Amino acid sequence: MLRENVTDLMAFMVVARERSFTKAAAQLGISQSGLSHSIRGLEERLGLRLLTRTTRSVAPTPEGERLLETMAPRLLEIEQELVLLSDSRGKPAGTIRITADDFAIDHVLWPKLRQILQHYPEIKVELIVDYGLTDIVAERFDAVSG
Repeated sequence: MLRENVTDLMAFMVVARERSFTKAAAQLGISQSGLSHSIRGLEERLGLRLLTRTTRSVAPTPEGERLLETMAPRLLEIEQELVLLSDSRGKPAGTIRITADDFAIDHVLWPKLRQILQHYPEIKVELIVDYGLTDIVAERFDAVSG
């Protein structure tokens, strides 16, 4: 049900923005008839009209305008985040947790990490100095030196 609603809400948003089923159908790459059925199905599920249709124009009803004002910014925000996620594919990012003694950190890890972090600023490194026995699984470490 959620997927059907999201698809239909996106269709509604485009129709309301374009104020035309023809233009909206072309943008969405679907038939005008299919688009009309989607909007009608959404209106039936909600139990109210979202669009006023005449032979010459389409306009949101007050309820449709309210829905549009509420959801459009959120859907655009989600779309922008999906673009950002897609752009970040293949780029190393995230947090790496390493526990080691201070000699290993100062003389082995930092010289190498400095070079890596300059090229990949999306990587965050947590270095924890520890001389005891550490349960690296329980404490969620990615690596240990010792």
